[in-house]
Amino acid sequence: MRKVALTTIDNPFNPFDQFDQWYNWDVSNGYNSCSYLDKVSYTSEALPDSENQVEIERAIDEIVEFNPLKIYKKLVRED
Repeated sequence: MRKVALTTIDNPFNPFDQFDQWYNWDVSNGYNSCSYLDKVSYTSEALPDSENQVEIERAIDEIVEFNPLKIYKKLVRED
């Protein structure tokens, strides 16, 4: 199963394996990446998980492509 995550280039934690530490570091440094991703993705509880995952990846790709400071990156994991 393919998983994707949004992170910043300077976050020392892995959002797949160390989410709590990753999230605390992200918020304490003012990035609020989860909130940003939520704002640009169009997910819904009415949609199946597979469609929401496609939308989340699309939103991550958009953030990475259009962020002017080039601080965001996409992580991919194949389980």
